[in-house]
Amino acid sequence: MEIDQFGIVTFNSTHHAIKGESAFKSSNMAFKTIPTPREITLSCGLSIRFDLNDLEKVKKLVEDGDLSIKGIYKYIRDENGSRLEKIL
Repeated sequence: MEIDQFGIVTFNSTHHAIKGESAFKSSNMAFKTIPTPREITLSCGLSIRFDLNDLEKVKKLVEDGDLSIKGIYKYIRDENGSRLEKIL
């Protein structure tokens, strides 16, 4: 089975998620707005999915853009199922 991995940025509110989405659009990084996985949080229904190769760019974007995030996670799906690892 192929391993699927990507990063997820979660936010404290929908307002913060929309601000984050705008920052990602301005950065020209590839991303996708997705429903927040229930395993992470129920506080905000929107998250941003990104390529893990862009992790350092994402951290800088969060810091420079003064984004209010709940966390950054690594999502891994393999032959053993799926799991999340908190990065920040």
